[in-house]
Amino acid sequence: MEVKQTENDIKISEMMEMQMKLWELNKDSWSPMEAKYGKNFLLWMIEEMGEAISIIKKKGDDEIMNNLEVRSAFVEEMSDVLMYYNDTLLRYNITPNEISTAYIQKHNKNMKRNFKQEYKNILKNNK
Repeated sequence: MEVKQTENDIKISEMMEMQMKLWELNKDSWSPMEAKYGKNFLLWMIEEMGEAISIIKKKGDDEIMNNLEVRSAFVEEMSDVLMYYNDTLLRYNITPNEISTAYIQKHNKNMKRNFKQEYKNILKNNK
């Protein structure tokens, strides 16, 4: 599978900026942009993941891949996950550069890992 950039391909900084604009519109009724509220947004993100999982369980992979209505609902739930993810980053004042750097570092670390061997070791140690 090849992943190509498209015109609607947005950066983390752009997503975070969009979330800040949404928060600005609703700040009188939404929780402050403070770390102590960050855990709530992680929990809401997990709830949105549950809604995406529900679509997978109820409709199945084939429907997500081939039925435009089901796919649209699934993609919308995944967008909700990203929105709450960005809300969490914002509340903990994590910058786009910080998360991008950490992501790249973790990716590079994972590229050097032997996941099959690690899984075997976990199974062996749990006996």
